[in-house]
Amino acid sequence: MIASLAIIFTLSTLILAVILSLFQLGLIYIGIFVIAFNLLQWLISPYIIDALYRVKEIPKSENPKLHEMIDNLSRKSGIKKPKLMLAHIPIPNAFAYGSPIAGNRVAVTSGLLKTLNDDEVEAVIGHELGHLKHRDVQVMMLVSLLPALFYYIGYSIMMSSMYGRQREEGSGTALLGMGLVAFSMFLTYVCVSFLSRVREYYADRHSATIVEDGARKLSVSLAKIVNTTKNMRKARKEVQNLNAFKALFIADPDRAEAESIALSTMAASSDQKLVQEILSQKLTALDRISEMFSTHPNIVKRLRALQELS
Repeated sequence: MIASLAIIFTLSTLILAVILSLFQLGLIYIGIFVIAFNLLQWLISPYIIDALYRVKEIPKSENPKLHEMIDNLSRKSGIKKPKLMLAHIPIPNAFAYGSPIAGNRVAVTSGLLKTLNDDEVEAVIGHELGHLKHRDVQVMMLVSLLPALFYYIGYSIMMSSMYGRQREEGSGTALLGMGLVAFSMFLTYVCVSFLSRVREYYADRHSATIVEDGARKLSVSLAKIVNTTKNMRKARKEVQNLNAFKALFIADPDRAEAESIALSTMAASSDQKLVQEILSQKLTALDRISEMFSTHPNIVKRLRALQELS
């Protein structure tokens, strides 16, 4: 989710900067507008997410066990207990989000509670608390300002070329400026995706640290999430209509089909066997290339990293 928000803020910020530049405002004014716009998006984003994913707060009386679980893990994480939310989505998943005015929140989907047992849900929540502990929302928000920065530089170069003394030199400089703007789009997406994958590994490690036998439990949770999601094509299609926020999740629903190819020949008799079967898969060159543009690590690499923590 966090990476998704960053990418959305990145694109909307860049579009705003382009529009403002058409009005020939000074770079300082554009910068002020862009920063204010990003700040506003961050502040209201939890309310947008709640509306899109039909998220409601879970009363303590409705699920005291889940509240006790998040109380305990928040204490171990050294953070204030976030609001516990339920997203009415059949796909098993979870996500953390928040802002200064909305507070921190951790949401689990109805599908997650039906698919995983209590121990596995605990490991997933530990992962989401890791995002809050590491302030990943703030980190990714800073990254989302990169394209605007590149745009300012490119725009400055283009403007200076228009008033350059030598026409040929000015033309070449203008091309350089336009190239810098285009490159910023590609670079930002790759950088945001890479940073998102790194933060996922950190959150996995956090869960393994605060949850008893957390590495094993989270491994099983991820394997079951991928395995269950691959068989929910209709539900995945509905979530793809909200594709902009898919990186919120602990696992990417869109990658479930590709990652489940490794599971297609399995007839696992136990959850742990399912994990071992995934770990036995070999990564292809295509897997490594596609991961470069994904906000989540490849499931095989992710489970191997958790095995090292066990």
